[in-house]
Amino acid sequence: MRKPLIAANWKMYKTPTESLAFLRDFLPLVKHHTRDDIAIFPTMSSLAYVIEACQDTRVDVGAQTMHWLNEGPYTGQTSPTMLASIGCDHILLGHSERRIYANETDDMVNWKLKAAIAHGLVPIVCVGESLEKRQSGLTEAVLRWQLACALNGVTPSPNSPITIAYEPVWAIGTGSSASPKQISEAHTIIRHEVAARLGDEAGENTRVIYGGSVKADNIASLMAEPDIDGALVGGASLDPHSFAKIIQYAYSLE
Repeated sequence: MRKPLIAANWKMYKTPTESLAFLRDFLPLVKHHTRDDIAIFPTMSSLAYVIEACQDTRVDVGAQTMHWLNEGPYTGQTSPTMLASIGCDHILLGHSERRIYANETDDMVNWKLKAAIAHGLVPIVCVGESLEKRQSGLTEAVLRWQLACALNGVTPSPNSPITIAYEPVWAIGTGSSASPKQISEAHTIIRHEVAARLGDEAGENTRVIYGGSVKADNIASLMAEPDIDGALVGGASLDPHSFAKIIQYAYSLE
């Protein structure tokens, strides 16, 4: 059985003070939650504070991006060794906003994934198609290509199990989620490609989660789909009560 993962991507929101205020309200709400894994991806300036505040809780903490090298003359970058040194345990890779605004390529995602595995960081690799590609019938081709590039030469590690996040670019931040049927079809494509690249066992065991305007009023229908193993939540994760409600909806589906 794949344990569901509900993850919060805070993007470029929350100062350290605001992050700690969120956690003061949020952590008691999920203190006894066991059905799902929970992870929070704060801004880099808040990361160390959030890691410290989440020690001895059920909440994991990750960074939103990283460089693939351990050190070097790369102004503004953060290395995997730096993340590991402060107790960071997850890493978000290839988010569509990184691909669009930071010109992150498929090759870069591959290099970062290999570095994450080497340093024991649990990676969430994001893939997804634009509205233009979907309307052109190229969803499957895009997903297979992004995964083929990301997983090229990758050897999975039991210490860093890979999670794939399907995030259709056309649904992110729009308020309109993809339908459960559309998501399930995409997740099936993803799972088959993972199996083709990493083996049948990896294909079966890899968590495939969904990101794209996930909210408290649609999480239950999403989590009812057997091929959806969790959610990557954006805007709705910025409020502690909203994010807790999303987690509790998933938790109620026994």
